[in-house]
Amino acid sequence: MPELVAYTDGACSGNPGPGGWGALLQAKEGDRVIKERELFGGAAETTNNRMELLAAISALETLDRRSAITLVTDSAYVKDGITKWVHAWKAKGWKKKGGEIKNLDLWQRLDAARDRHEVTWEWVKGHAGHPENERADALARAGMKPFKPKR
Repeated sequence: MPELVAYTDGACSGNPGPGGWGALLQAKEGDRVIKERELFGGAAETTNNRMELLAAISALETLDRRSAITLVTDSAYVKDGITKWVHAWKAKGWKKKGGEIKNLDLWQRLDAARDRHEVTWEWVKGHAGHPENERADALARAGMKPFKPKR
């Protein structure tokens, strides 16, 4: 069975401002990519964190059956949130000490999407020459493009 990997990224021009998200999904046999799919989208007024979350959500929600997948993100916010913070938030009824959970709607959606799969989360440094992360970044910028003001 092929290994599934999703590379995700978000982008924002201003924070908040127009933004985009991108996901590159690959099915691999060893080092060879046997199939890939590109996803992207955006919003007129958003934040970078919302776009990072939507990239991961979209990658997982596009899978039509339970899968083992490695999700690679350059967002410590997404990786730490879903692997560390979410457990305490859920135990407290989706609340956190000291205030509201920002982007609660997307955290709940990511949690539900993650529960449908067997996900391994990996972090990579963004804008550091990682080829697939750079492609995900280009997809995020493509998703943002329709929402950026014309010059």
